[in-house]
Amino acid sequence: MQNSEAMALSTTLLAIAGELTQRINEGVVARGFDGVRPAHGFAFVRLAPDGATVTELAVHLGVTKQAASQLVDEIVRKGYAERRAHPGDARARLVVLTERGWACTRAAEEAAAEVVRGWGQLLGEGEVRALHEQLGRIAPYGRIRPTW
Repeated sequence: MQNSEAMALSTTLLAIAGELTQRINEGVVARGFDGVRPAHGFAFVRLAPDGATVTELAVHLGVTKQAASQLVDEIVRKGYAERRAHPGDARARLVVLTERGWACTRAAEEAAAEVVRGWGQLLGEGEVRALHEQLGRIAPYGRIRPTW
């Protein structure tokens, strides 16, 4: 593959990822979860299922501890998460999703499914399954992280 072809592929993949992120966020907002941003969704991914400390969240998001703390303050204030005593470290606080946070996460899953169904209508379900399989072979393992 020539450099220009590799760059075109890279650009296409980044455009798809950006569009998918935006459409999921729009779908979440349309389902009544106001005041959420894509950064919140990436945080929710790390907080589910067992919660995380602010330090762990900062590492996951690739931001400073202060930035993660501000994000946690925001989602706590909006009712999407709460702080609890950490079961294994008396000095730490665990940030966990509230029922509203879990409902928002389910709304994001529904919105993502809508987008993928649209891809199936455009490309055919077999092609989308094949795309998933092929991308799965090169995708990094682990939780979804933003690429700031």
